[in-house]
Amino acid sequence: MPRPRSRRRLGGPPGPHQEETSAGGLVVDVAGAARAALIARYGREGRLRWSLPKGHVEGGETIEEAAVREVEEETGIRGRIIAPLGAVDYWFSADRRRIHKTVHHHLLLATGGVLSAADLEVAEVGWFPLAEVAGRLAHADERRLVASVPQLLAGVT
Repeated sequence: MPRPRSRRRLGGPPGPHQEETSAGGLVVDVAGAARAALIARYGREGRLRWSLPKGHVEGGETIEEAAVREVEEETGIRGRIIAPLGAVDYWFSADRRRIHKTVHHHLLLATGGVLSAADLEVAEVGWFPLAEVAGRLAHADERRLVASVPQLLAGVT
């Protein structure tokens, strides 16, 4: 099954740049009314911005292993991947370097854990009814990726 890709900022400058790969996704609890865990961080403007949990793939880790680990680290919820949601790639600058980042998102089914914002990079974490998730997400690319979740869950629940 081809993975849908979306782009935040098209293209990057020619020349030297650094490639970064991250992984994460949407973890859902389908016991009762379906709900999903989101994280929030403060943006540059000082506002709380809700997003999907994600982070860097560490050495020796697969993208899928990183997605499961990052979701648990940032939400406290353990999950099992049930489907890829797609990838988002974009360019940005940090420390006078151009970086091309690709983030691989997955749909995970919650298997345990307790919702927690123990990760220092996360300001808040919360469960939200599945129908409200897209409206909470700050990034349009993430909203597009979660649009397929109800269909993907239809075969699971």
